[in-house]
Amino acid sequence: MEDFRIRVVLADDHPGMIAGVRHELSSVQTIELVGTASDSTSLIALLAQTPCEVVVSDYAMPAGEVGDGIALFGQINRRYPDIRLVVLTMLDNPAVLHMLVKQGVRCIVSKSDAITHLVPAIHAARTEGKYYSPSVEKIIRDADSKRVGRNPEGVLSQREVEVVRLYASGLTVNEIAERLHRSKKTISTQKAMAMDKLSIERDIDLLRYAMENGLVPPAGVASSQGENT
Repeated sequence: MEDFRIRVVLADDHPGMIAGVRHELSSVQTIELVGTASDSTSLIALLAQTPCEVVVSDYAMPAGEVGDGIALFGQINRRYPDIRLVVLTMLDNPAVLHMLVKQGVRCIVSKSDAITHLVPAIHAARTEGKYYSPSVEKIIRDADSKRVGRNPEGVLSQREVEVVRLYASGLTVNEIAERLHRSKKTISTQKAMAMDKLSIERDIDLLRYAMENGLVPPAGVASSQGENT
């Protein structure tokens, strides 16, 4: 009887991370890495021609045309409902992690934890189980026991958080609309609603909020925005 191996597709925009994961999985008899992608566009194209059981994907891959984060994972779930997802991320914002859980992502591994956590996460995903690496488990547990940061879970909608994250990453309203396949008016409205909910009036304060709450790393916050909408 042929041994069953979990076919995995990996997506990450950092070549070093892809190399590290490839090395880690190469010695695991139950897992086969069948393809890699560096952005959302190449990931969607790869899935169209490469059968797999599990996708391991970074949360933030800004170069792709399809979008990243919640938008990308939603598209994968709609197109390939039988494929299970493991999210690999540096983000430590409890609101974003809770959004992933609400969307049905049950396996999340932090890049700040040992890469060895990917193996049990992949096995758990294949069997529709749940696996959080230690850092993710602690963030979610702490967020459940107390209100964390200025944005307790539920203040902003998933779409508003995505707009704030992309805007703070340096994209203009037009670029966000293009990436998320929404109108410029919709993106402007969602950004304005987020600022209203957070009692923020200036764009610079929105950028600071995004940085302080882990939506983008400090280096990822744009020093200026080409559009103030």
